[in-house]
Amino acid sequence: MSGIRIKKGDLVKVIAGKDKGKEGKVVAIDHKKNTVIVEGANMLTKHTKPSVQNQQGGIVTEEGPIHISNVMFVHNGKATKIGYKVEDGKKVRVAKATGDVID
Repeated sequence: MSGIRIKKGDLVKVIAGKDKGKEGKVVAIDHKKNTVIVEGANMLTKHTKPSVQNQQGGIVTEEGPIHISNVMFVHNGKATKIGYKVEDGKKVRVAKATGDVID
């Protein structure tokens, strides 16, 4: 198991790169490459040919992958590290800054 502590649907903040400071939801995670795709961050332009799905073709913008080390979980409006704790026999994620249980 990889050490990715961020899950799909989490609110994260980009802490490095061209989109530093942007916040968005995690759309997808690639565990093999340790990357995440964040809504509205690292926008790439792609030139597409006309096809059955895209009749028009042309230039399409979409989110690109960001390395997991360049994003941080946001809890109560603040970027924080994530730890784990066992509560009632279940492993839960904990915000390191506040000690609150995330899920």
